[in-house]
Amino acid sequence: MQIKDETETNLVNLRRTIYLTIMSSVDFEEAGHKLLKIKLEPGQEMELCIMLLECCSQERTYLRYYGLLGQRFCMINKVYQENFEKCFVQQYSMIHRLETNKLRNVAKFFAHLLGTDALPWHVLSYIRLTEEDTTSSSRIFIKILFQELSEHLGIRLLNERLNDSTVQDSFESIFPKDNPKNTRFSINFFTSIGLGGLTENLREYLKNMPRLIMQQQKQVSDSESDDESGSSDSSDSGTASSESESNTSSFDESDGDTDRRRKRRRK
Repeated sequence: MQIKDETETNLVNLRRTIYLTIMSSVDFEEAGHKLLKIKLEPGQEMELCIMLLECCSQERTYLRYYGLLGQRFCMINKVYQENFEKCFVQQYSMIHRLETNKLRNVAKFFAHLLGTDALPWHVLSYIRLTEEDTTSSSRIFIKILFQELSEHLGIRLLNERLNDSTVQDSFESIFPKDNPKNTRFSINFFTSIGLGGLTENLREYLKNMPRLIMQQQKQVSDSESDDESGSSDSSDSGTASSESESNTSSFDESDGDTDRRRKRRRK
């Protein structure tokens, strides 16, 4: 008979150990060294990421100590990087539940991971910057995230990173081009937080949008006219073939009548 503990006592003890290790360490290198000594079972790496993020959010002000510790774990093992990606998605989906202070600390933590390339930039594809898909909390999160990135990387380098063709698809939801309303909202949002320089391409697209719409409408009308001309040609060919068939049948009937008359005369 195998006894299984459903009280999660081991998990609670693990979280307590991680918490005490993080809070009692002098710097991030000591904390990382101690945390790596903790024996984790497969799948428990997520608990370390959650506890690190929870400790960071509980601080009165953001401490760079947590960002450096998270960066170290992402660089050591890709498993932690994938778990922090999941944490980013979970935190953003529940961002409306966080207080302003916790929200600010979490945003600065993830901005540090993104700015140091510890976290891949395609996680930003989960953010959809439109008036309908954002709340006041999520807008504050996006504001702090991009302001921290601009301070860490600089506006020029951040703009180059956002315009990189290899990851351009990941930023389509932040800089939408599907609807003029969403495009204007994104431009106004980044301008209001002092990062209007990131929307130069979006402004150019919005400026040329009427011309692009006219070109699309012209292409659609041309294709429709081609379809109509093709159908008229097919109908003309159909009438011509029917006329030719009727002519051949009349010729056959006339030939048959002449043959009958000849036979009667011979008789």
